[in-house]
Amino acid sequence: WQATDLTMEIIDPMNGEVMVKVPDTQESEIKPFVERMKSCPRSGLHNPLKNPERYNVIGAACARAAEEMRKPDVQYFFARLIQRLTPKSWVQAKGEPTITRKFLENYSCDQVRFLARSFGVPGDHTGQTSTGIRMPFGGCGVVTPFNFPLEIPALQTMSAVFMGNQVTTKVDEKVQLCIEQFLRMMHHSGLPKTDVDLIYCKGPVMNKILVDGNARMTLFTGSQAIAEKLCQDLRGRVKLEDAGFDWKVLGADVDDVDYVAWQADQDAYAFSGQKCSAQSMLFVHENWNKAGIVEKLADLASKRNLDDLTIGPVMTWTTQRFLDHVEACLKIPGAKLAFGGKPLEGHSIPERYGAVQPTAVRVPIESLQDRAAFKTATIELFGPFQVIVDWKEGQLPLVLEMLNAMENHLTAGVVSNDIRFLNEVLGKTISGTTYAGLRAKTTAAPQQHWFGPSGDPRAGGIHTPEAIKLCWSSHREIIYDFGPVADGWVGVQS
Repeated sequence: WQATDLTMEIIDPMNGEVMVKVPDTQESEIKPFVERMKSCPRSGLHNPLKNPERYNVIGAACARAAEEMRKPDVQYFFARLIQRLTPKSWVQAKGEPTITRKFLENYSCDQVRFLARSFGVPGDHTGQTSTGIRMPFGGCGVVTPFNFPLEIPALQTMSAVFMGNQVTTKVDEKVQLCIEQFLRMMHHSGLPKTDVDLIYCKGPVMNKILVDGNARMTLFTGSQAIAEKLCQDLRGRVKLEDAGFDWKVLGADVDDVDYVAWQADQDAYAFSGQKCSAQSMLFVHENWNKAGIVEKLADLASKRNLDDLTIGPVMTWTTQRFLDHVEACLKIPGAKLAFGGKPLEGHSIPERYGAVQPTAVRVPIESLQDRAAFKTATIELFGPFQVIVDWKEGQLPLVLEMLNAMENHLTAGVVSNDIRFLNEVLGKTISGTTYAGLRAKTTAAPQQHWFGPSGDPRAGGIHTPEAIKLCWSSHREIIYDFGPVADGWVGVQS
């Protein structure tokens, strides 16, 4: 751990008071990080043929860390820290250490080496075998946002380490204290200190480290604009879990209306809508309108409050910017305010953050056929906002056209138990993590399934062995050919 010449003041999102000071690394101080990244061998810190004992060391560290995170005081510490850095309800806050602990349990002991499982194919003659193995990239980067200060950076950093990479991790400085505490716990649990460099800095400084350090792979979670910049600066050596403007379609079959309304409220407004998987556009079939789904949504949204943080500060949109976007959506022909659209009252949230009611604007699907209107309606507002689109029987082709015209394809939900309807929608869309069935959601991805976008060769994922191997290793083929050379062999030139 090293000090820096300058520090950054991190303010309390609930009252604007300075909460903590953290290092503010400048470009003049990045040389050790750059040299570490550049000096990591292309073959990594370990691979199936080099230092394989490290698979066991890291697996054992994960087992001990999971045991630590099972302790109630440790779980409380992380949940409370998350809640202080980026205010969310207690249920939302304590979910992160739970998923992180389960992830560590999943990759304890031999499970790390199982990620590097090889395969062999018989050759053309005696002594020849082709073998496929998983190789690391070397010096890599992890860059993650504010909204999940423990789960995303912890899981991606450890995933990179599993496969043999040396990692430099940067989290949004507002919340990075959380991953620092996690890394200290991992060191306590036996993770080698050679494996991860953690840096407090602003985005441009990290960008320079990645470029000057010739990062072999960088996992970026965050805004689409920065993702595209990194793709150019790093010459495509990236995996992205970038912006998510996520849709949900309610089919014609109506059932369990109260449950579906509750899930839609959770998807759109839990953690004030600040999830890349948050429900951004809800396509409501006319049958669900007759069942009063929008009215039930409005009632649920009205119960969210600052006291239990079921609504809270919007960390990346000011109140005025939020309200300006609502007004822009209301200018779409036929649009109307379904509920919300007003600032929160009686709070001390600083002006740099947003403080707004859960909001929905209702738009006829026909109006979204206008390109300008569609562009406005599909701007990702990282806050408690969604667009409700009304559609009728016979308009499914138009719905599908809208879904596929969206820029991002992270998560989606198809609420229906009609198998033919599900197959048609699922077969003609591409969202990487899609929930299907009456209980379909868009959020709350647990550790046991893939979470990531689709339809883009740069798409990265998290949680599963498939995600880890895709993001953090590459395939290498080794062909062993020991002989013997056949008796009487005669070489013929060709």
